[in-house]
Amino acid sequence: MAAKDAYHEAVKEALKKDRWNVTRDPLYLAVGGVEMYIDLGAEPLIAAEKDDQKIAVEVKSFLQPSTISEFHTAVGQFLNYRRALRTMEPDRRLYLAVPLETYKTFFMLPFIQEGVEEYQLYLLVYDAEEKVIIVWQK
Repeated sequence: MAAKDAYHEAVKEALKKDRWNVTRDPLYLAVGGVEMYIDLGAEPLIAAEKDDQKIAVEVKSFLQPSTISEFHTAVGQFLNYRRALRTMEPDRRLYLAVPLETYKTFFMLPFIQEGVEEYQLYLLVYDAEEKVIIVWQK
């Protein structure tokens, strides 16, 4: 199993504050001979408020010197996890959790915005200090 991201617990707490029940930590998937661990699986506490949606969240901190390298890794993981979820849990939507500062700077760059759109990434933007979700971007 992979090590937890630096902001794993902050995102977990933010989901709880946003009325999500974290049901898997991590969310284990085995498909096509490959084992994978998505950071978190969650379901709404009150189904009517969240349209009975289930989610999976891959947490990223973007603390390394090369943000673009971290983005490459995150996109690759996201695409493979989404493929696995289509097979194993097709009713679960995958989100990439990114810190607010990275979102306001790096994710606002035109090239990155185009990539988010092209790869159809769903973003969960979190404030690691306040442990709250700022934006759900679909």
